[in-house]
Amino acid sequence: MDGRLTFLGTGTSMGVPTLGCGCAVCMSADPRDRRLRPSVLVRWKEPETDGGQERVVLIDSGPDFREQALRTGLTRVDAVLYTHGHADHILGLDDLRPLSFTVFREGGPIPLYASEATRATLERIFEYTFSPKSTYATRAKVCLAPLAASNMVHGVDFACVPVMHGTMEIAGFRFGRTAYLTDVSAIPEESFALLEGLDELVVSALRHKPHPNHATVEQAVEWAQRIGAKRTWLTHIAHELGHEATNKSLPDGVALAHDGLELAVTL
Repeated sequence: MDGRLTFLGTGTSMGVPTLGCGCAVCMSADPRDRRLRPSVLVRWKEPETDGGQERVVLIDSGPDFREQALRTGLTRVDAVLYTHGHADHILGLDDLRPLSFTVFREGGPIPLYASEATRATLERIFEYTFSPKSTYATRAKVCLAPLAASNMVHGVDFACVPVMHGTMEIAGFRFGRTAYLTDVSAIPEESFALLEGLDELVVSALRHKPHPNHATVEQAVEWAQRIGAKRTWLTHIAHELGHEATNKSLPDGVALAHDGLELAVTL
């Protein structure tokens, strides 16, 4: 099945430009150096025999989701998959409210796929949305769903690929011949087997200087070469990396992604 992958945000938890910073990348006039918090959108159209509806899946809903949705022209979200419960990946959940009303009228709440740890974080922060005692009349029409090894959404399997974010195991996702791995510091050996035969690999690469919770550019390139995807896109990029200069230094088949970049993918 043909689909599209759109990068809603390719920045770090602080975004780029970073508040209070006057470095060359934060002051850059290149729009590819403006990076909102990390998230991607996966879209495909069902066969006409199934109604021909466009389906839209969001991976993470960070604090910039409203701006990202407006820029992309989103009118619906059919499901959200969460990699983990950090602020830059979840704090836009409340902005699902207007989109959830349409989907709810069509057949029920938007499922939010989350691990047990992420679920607990969502229930705590968004208590007014998830508590059965909530009286918030216009709360988002969403429901929490357990994140499993295989997560079927309208005929497309979003398979969980466990990766490490510092000492914490979080979720990457493979859908068809594409994989999305953000906030990665290490890839467990058993997860490499889940990443064979890719056309598109998206993996985080914070900067060149080592960080305890995130991969460097050099680590990400090593993983890309081992996995052997046709193309690798780097995301979760800090303000130490200028788009044009960094891309000139990368090997063939590896490049920085940028906000708004759209790829044709096979689901």
